[in-house]
Amino acid sequence: MAACGGGHSVGSAGASHAPPSLLVFLGGTAFDGVVEELKKVTTRVAHVLPVSDDGGSTAEIVRVLGGPAVGDIRSRCLRLSDESTSEALSVRKLLGHRLPIDPSEAKLEWYQIVGDHSLWDGVSRPYRETIRAFLVYFHNEILRRSAEMFCFTNGSIGNFFFAGARIFFQLLDAAIFLFSRVSQIPAESLVLPVISTNDRLTLGCELWDGTIIRGQNEISHPSNGCREVVNKDCNSCTALPSRIKRMFYMSSEGSNLLHEVFPEANHTVLEQLSKVDCIVYAMGSLFTSLCPSLVLRGIGETIASRSIPKVLLLNGSHDRETAGLSASGFVTAITDSLNRTYGDPHKSLNNRPSDYVNAILVPEGGQVPLDIENLAAQGIFHVVTVESVHDPKVGVIFDPRSLIQALTSLISEEMDAHLSEPGYLTENVKLVS
Repeated sequence: MAACGGGHSVGSAGASHAPPSLLVFLGGTAFDGVVEELKKVTTRVAHVLPVSDDGGSTAEIVRVLGGPAVGDIRSRCLRLSDESTSEALSVRKLLGHRLPIDPSEAKLEWYQIVGDHSLWDGVSRPYRETIRAFLVYFHNEILRRSAEMFCFTNGSIGNFFFAGARIFFQLLDAAIFLFSRVSQIPAESLVLPVISTNDRLTLGCELWDGTIIRGQNEISHPSNGCREVVNKDCNSCTALPSRIKRMFYMSSEGSNLLHEVFPEANHTVLEQLSKVDCIVYAMGSLFTSLCPSLVLRGIGETIASRSIPKVLLLNGSHDRETAGLSASGFVTAITDSLNRTYGDPHKSLNNRPSDYVNAILVPEGGQVPLDIENLAAQGIFHVVTVESVHDPKVGVIFDPRSLIQALTSLISEEMDAHLSEPGYLTENVKLVS
C-alpha cells in the first residue's frame, strides 16, 4: 500500500498533454467538497448521476408531476455553476434557495418568488425572464393537477425550475442543457443522467434474506411515512435486516412479480466512457448512488474494455447500506453490479474485479477495513492512502486538495507508463495536445 505524497501535474514526465478527462459516477452530496479542487486541474469531467432519488423536494415533484428525479442533477449543476460575477452568484443563490419548512410560509414565499422577490436582485432581465418563465410553467403544471395538493415545504427553487424545463421540453437532456447555460457551467463539464428518460423510475433492492425494499429513500434513509425533511444522518436509521444483494429498477410497466424493468443507459454516458482518460467511482452511498448507474446494460461492457485508471474513492465511514463491508466488499458490490451477477442470467457478464477497479484511494484513518490480501486476490494492488479531515456530521472524509493531488498523480503515472506502448497513441491520440 502506498502513501500519498505531493501530486504533480498530468504529463509532467516531459510530454505535453491536454488536461485529463474524467468520468465520475456519483450521487448525493459526498463529492461536493472536492469539486472546487478538481476544477483547478480539469473541467473536462462527465458527472454521471442516477435519476432514482425519491426523497425530500424531489419526492413531492415526482408524486404530483411524475417523471425522473432531478434533485441530484440540480445539485451537481449548482456545484459546477459559475461564481466569477455578481450576477452569477445571484443566479446561483436563487436556484439554490429552499423554501421554509412551515407549509404556509413556504407557499407564501413561493408566490413571492414567481412575482417580485428580493432573490431576483442582481439577476439581469434576460436571465430573470428566462428563469421565471419556467418557474411559472412549473406552477401552472401544479395547478392543472390541483387535486394532488402540492406541498411546497422545504422546496428547492432549482428543482422547480428544472422540473418546469423538463416538462416543457419533454426531454431531460434539454432541461439539463438549459440549466447548464443559465448557471454558466463550463461547456466541457457534463452533467449526465445515467438514464435519459421522462418516465418515473423506482429503485428497488433485494437483500440476502430475500427481503425486497422499494424506493431509494426506504433503502438508505427510511422515514415514518410522514412528509418531513429527510434526515440523512446514518446514525438515525435502523440497520437493514440483511445485507444488500442487488439493486434493480421497478416500474408499473414491469412484467415480472417485482415489476422489474431494464432501462437503457444514456448513450452519451456510454460514449464518454469509451473515450475518457480515467473512470472514478466517487465516495458516497454505495448501493443507492453508485450501483443504480452500474447495473445498466452496456456500462460494464464498456468499462471492462478500457485500459485506463479505474479508481474507487473509498468511503471514510459506513452507512446503513454498507455496515460491515470491507474495502474488498465494496469492490465486490461494484463488480456484481457491473456484471449484473444477480439479474437476468442471460444478460450477465463474467468480468474480473480488476477489469472494473484497478486502484483505490483510501482516506487516512477511515473506518472501512482495508483488507489488502483480499484486494490482492481480486487483482487490485494499487492502494493509496490519502490525507483526511474529520467532518462532524459524517466522520472521516478525504482532504479535498490531497485527494485531487493523489488522483492526478495516479492518472499521470498511468499516462506516462503507457505513452510509449505500441498502439497506445493510436487508441488515445486525444491525450496529446
